Amino acid sequence: MKKSLLLVTASLIALGAAAPAVAADLAARPYTKAPAMVATIYDWSGFYIGINGGGGSSHATWDLAGFGREGSHDATGGTVGGQIGYRMQSGQWVFGVEGQGNWADFSGSNTSAFTGFNNRTKIDSFGLITGQVGYAWNNVLVYVKGGAAVVGNKFDVNTAGGAFVASSNDTRWGGTVGVGLEYGFAPNWSIGAEYNHIFLGGNDQNFTTAGVLVQTDHIKQDVDMGLVRLNYKFGGPMIGRY
Repeated sequence: MKKSLLLVTASLIALGAAAPAVAADLAARPYTKAPAMVATIYDWSGFYIGINGGGGSSHATWDLAGFGREGSHDATGGTVGGQIGYRMQSGQWVFGVEGQGNWADFSGSNTSAFTGFNNRTKIDSFGLITGQVGYAWNNVLVYVKGGAAVVGNKFDVNTAGGAFVASSNDTRWGGTVGVGLEYGFAPNWSIGAEYNHIFLGGNDQNFTTAGVLVQTDHIKQDVDMGLVRLNYKFGGPMIGRY
């Protein structure tokens, strides 16, 4: 009996000694560091192509040669077109170049102070070749632009009743400045709004009918327009940052 009690006591002592060793083994599991978090930022670099649409107004002033100011008017209407360009991002700064071409229907008229005829201006197309400088907050880009502009004009003189008197066509070069805001809303896609001003200055226009000169006017113009733009950028839209 005493021998059995001694065996049981020895077994309990052995188990008690083994328990701390098991606990020590459990505590000795190696620590694994969690993977570092990766933030993604929008990358504006790359070629892009897009469409645009909006409205504009061209202020035109007509001066009849030898007489003086005939009057002025605003030629207003809508426009739709497309653009293609390339941007390069360095830090938060974005630099780019862009070409844009639009069909337009900006038209307006006034009655001449001298002849009583109706003087009408119509812009049916324009193009912009510009450079851009912008600043990006991830997928939000604010930019300014500037460069050259070319505008297709048609000028008409009609009687008060609408009968044709004379006309002149003109492709006029000038300068342009603008500002825009663009938002990258999905991989490779962005949408934005843009304002542009075109400086055209003044130019003499010879109005003819059947090749016969009827009158000469010095016509001054400038153009203001607002556009909504949708762009698709080629290449990966995101880059990683630890």
